[in-house]
Amino acid sequence: MSNKDYSVMYVADIDVYAHPDVKTGFDKYADIQLINEGGKSILKQCKDTVLGRKVVLKILRPELAGSRKELERLLREARITAQLQHPSTVPLYEMGRDDEGNWYFAMKKLEGQTLFDILVRLHKQDPEAQKQFNLGRLLNIFVQVGDALAYAHARGVIHRDVKPENIIVGRFGEVVLIDWGAAKVWGMPNEGDEDTIDNRGGTPLYMSPEQVLGHRLVDERTDIFSMGVVLYEMLVQREPFRGFDIRDTFDNIIYEDPKPPREVAKDRFIPQVLEEICMKAMEKKPEDRFQSMAELLSAVHKFRDDALLRGSV
Repeated sequence: MSNKDYSVMYVADIDVYAHPDVKTGFDKYADIQLINEGGKSILKQCKDTVLGRKVVLKILRPELAGSRKELERLLREARITAQLQHPSTVPLYEMGRDDEGNWYFAMKKLEGQTLFDILVRLHKQDPEAQKQFNLGRLLNIFVQVGDALAYAHARGVIHRDVKPENIIVGRFGEVVLIDWGAAKVWGMPNEGDEDTIDNRGGTPLYMSPEQVLGHRLVDERTDIFSMGVVLYEMLVQREPFRGFDIRDTFDNIIYEDPKPPREVAKDRFIPQVLEEICMKAMEKKPEDRFQSMAELLSAVHKFRDDALLRGSV
């Protein structure tokens, strides 16, 4: 997903003649290349020879191909992704089986860099990153992700794994929230073993206290907590709850209040209002946080409107 790998449109890719040998199954995919191997799945880039575009295929790792549980998760992710048709979610094209009988789903090939990569560059004080991603631009990214989550929540879907690695920032201003593999839908039963990290959903550094504690019911406020963590990183370029190990991190999430951003990064301009928004989003008890993504975004919009009038952001 490098921002240097942009597809160029050629005349051959928009040939309008009706070919008698048009392929409609997996055979239509050519030039298949491995681009990433995740914990449970593999991403492959290829060309859809029928429509002349590059796509990405997501397939289970070979050693998990026989797992009914993991297959159900893959297919559920495909169906959830397909139904979330928002500018900041990934368009899903189809679901099927490859030549070896393995299930896959095909989606848009995204071009850009992750928010994680951007924050790393900012942490290293990369001059180009500092110029391109000032506070105003970061808040724009934050709002676009929040809009996607508000849309998902309205559809009854909780992401449960919001983190900078799952936020793609495109070259032309587009922002996409990816990887809905940990998502849950209202009324969806738990899958058992809720005391394991995997079934809690999410990535340890961004989990809400209720995720860490393995609560059977989580709602949109768990995504709000994760968004608070993301905002904290945008402000100070470090995570608020990182411990010496995963157990220490979990203890910090459950019991410890993070230091306020302005106390952590005294040399950086951090508006007090943004600090207050960030800290409220990360309250330990769900009832003490913003109660909806719309409420969180409203607070950010109000800050930006006021800052615009003052000319400070």
